[in-house]
Amino acid sequence: MSAPASNLSNKFRALIVLMRPYQYSKNLFIFAPAFFGFGQYDLGAVWGYLLLGFVGFCLIASGIYALNDIIDAQQDRLHPTKCNRPVASGAISATQAGLFSLALLLIGGGAYIMLGCIYRSDVADDSLAGLFWAFSAPVLLYLLLNILYCLGLKHIAIVDIFCIASGFVIRLWIGANLIQVALSHWIVITTFLLALFLALAKRRDDIILLESGKKVRKNIEGYNRVFLDIAMGISASLVMVAYIFYSIDESVNERLHTHNLYLTSIFVLLGIFRYMQLTFVEQNSASPSKILLNDRFLQITIALWLLSFVAIGFW
Repeated sequence: MSAPASNLSNKFRALIVLMRPYQYSKNLFIFAPAFFGFGQYDLGAVWGYLLLGFVGFCLIASGIYALNDIIDAQQDRLHPTKCNRPVASGAISATQAGLFSLALLLIGGGAYIMLGCIYRSDVADDSLAGLFWAFSAPVLLYLLLNILYCLGLKHIAIVDIFCIASGFVIRLWIGANLIQVALSHWIVITTFLLALFLALAKRRDDIILLESGKKVRKNIEGYNRVFLDIAMGISASLVMVAYIFYSIDESVNERLHTHNLYLTSIFVLLGIFRYMQLTFVEQNSASPSKILLNDRFLQITIALWLLSFVAIGFW
């Protein structure tokens, strides 16, 4: 392979890494309202909306990741693994990353403009206000929240993890709007608390790095291991309580024609305990997305939860 072709190939690989496709598992929360709201919509009529919404949001999220890498490049060079990120390592320049980020945001935003136009003409509210609320509002809120996070909110202890958790709730909001179903308040609460739990575990990993002499985050001194251990325990407990309340909610039981959904709680608890084992025993909680992609125990637990939920709730 010639040098120019090799350089082009390396640039292409660096841009793919910059997009962080392994993080797309987080965006599966867009499909959560479709799963929990099964029976309230026609799947054949909305699957296209969900798919286009998911792809568009992945591109928007990648645009934010690229922006974050530009801002954090100097600090990332001090991190044992983040130093390999494309901008921090010098694989691509900040200017190239910035242009790529802008392109991703425009294409992803274009997908939601397309969705809005189709939605306005074929499905529901014909007003511009309805169009804005259905698609533009949650996406713009996600962009605003994450830009502010990149520019400074991530440096404020506690505020940073609440921003991360709020992003997951916005994903639920987008998914619910795509299929026009109402969100269960218990699912919103459970999602927020679960995301908070995972963010706390990630900060705990940063504390371990700090104890080894590597300060990888400006706000890390606002945390310590005792605080994070207690906060994780509280969050885990609240996740379980919120999910159990969802499973015994009378409106949910009436829609699914069952009062046995609470039995699926065992797999939720098993998954939480496994993640706490990874965090406290194996000291491995740096990247929830990578853990989900690599930990067989968690994958089997999630699969069993899905199977039990479907078996009890839909059959």
